[in-house]
Amino acid sequence: MAFEQWLAYFIACWIISISPGAGAVASMSAGRQCGFRRGFWNIVGLQIALILQIAIVALGLGALLATSTLAFSIIKWFGVVYLLYLGWRQWNAMATELVDNGEVSGNKPQIYNLILRGFLVNMSNPKAIVFFLAVLPQFIDTSRPLLMQYVWIALTMVFVDTVVMMGYTGLAAKVLQALRSPRQQNLLNKLFGGLFMGAASLLAMVNK
Repeated sequence: MAFEQWLAYFIACWIISISPGAGAVASMSAGRQCGFRRGFWNIVGLQIALILQIAIVALGLGALLATSTLAFSIIKWFGVVYLLYLGWRQWNAMATELVDNGEVSGNKPQIYNLILRGFLVNMSNPKAIVFFLAVLPQFIDTSRPLLMQYVWIALTMVFVDTVVMMGYTGLAAKVLQALRSPRQQNLLNKLFGGLFMGAASLLAMVNK
């Protein structure tokens, strides 16, 4: 991959990552629910899914998903149901208790649960794989070894998306510290629950 190709891809990564979506909602929800440090593990799950999606495209399996209506629909509707489930849980969540330094006290989501949640949110969006399938070939130089090009593509995407999702998580964690009353936090729970449900509705309307 020439430097000019990489630079164009680098800019595209920022545009893709900053665009609000289910991953951004999940990151803000994690930051609001348990603060920045623990919420970061949700980002880890998101990035594992991104790496796997790029690997699927690199191995040629993405073309199968792009042409199989059944496979696309199964993944899509799993994602819709999962986002609705997250929305329902967030909508009915109790107000979070904070200690004096702004950290969340009481029961916190386990780290593996946050990783799994982030992974499933990203992985259950079949449009992402189809998108990578359509976009990545534009930045690949077929006259050069492909493996290292896909490695750089994955590393670039993961770096940019991690930075952006850290921003979403940190922003929500700051909101958590500012809005401390049970009423304010219940309103936030309803807001993020509604955002998850909105993301589910958008995914439901996606077609190949």
